[in-house]
Amino acid sequence: MPNFDYSLDYAHLDLRAHPELYQVGRGEQGVLLVEPYKSEILPHWRFATPQIAMKSSDTIYQMFLDYLANDDFVGADMARKFLQMGYTRARRYANHKGGKKYDGPVPEDKKGQSGAHGREELPRQVEDAVKAASARIFKEKWDACRANKEYQLQKQRHQERYTKA
Repeated sequence: MPNFDYSLDYAHLDLRAHPELYQVGRGEQGVLLVEPYKSEILPHWRFATPQIAMKSSDTIYQMFLDYLANDDFVGADMARKFLQMGYTRARRYANHKGGKKYDGPVPEDKKGQSGAHGREELPRQVEDAVKAASARIFKEKWDACRANKEYQLQKQRHQERYTKA
């Protein structure tokens, strides 16, 4: 799978109007860049408690289904990425109080990208049961997205149509 294309001017790009420019990438790549989906989904993304995570993940999962029903693969994939990010961020906070996983600042040339970038992982703390429960809620919805047959079909069609050779 090709990496997400970070070279595009996402601040001024409407990927609903130009789905041909969207590359799935790996994991959560581009989740906080791709418009108009970021602005549509981000206000619903919360994981502080299991109750909040349930409401958030239910809302985002319904958005995922709505995007699929409208044959909007980019929107569906972005909703999937937000659910994945709900899981990974809640897990990070479950393992690291305050959510700080790595020691030191992100190198300037790596800002906006995920990963350790040569930094050491901070020691894990005793698991926060509340955040761990929130993570499980998001994981269930994320798994449902990936298993969804219509999502798989639209993803395959999108990649066949638009993936750069």
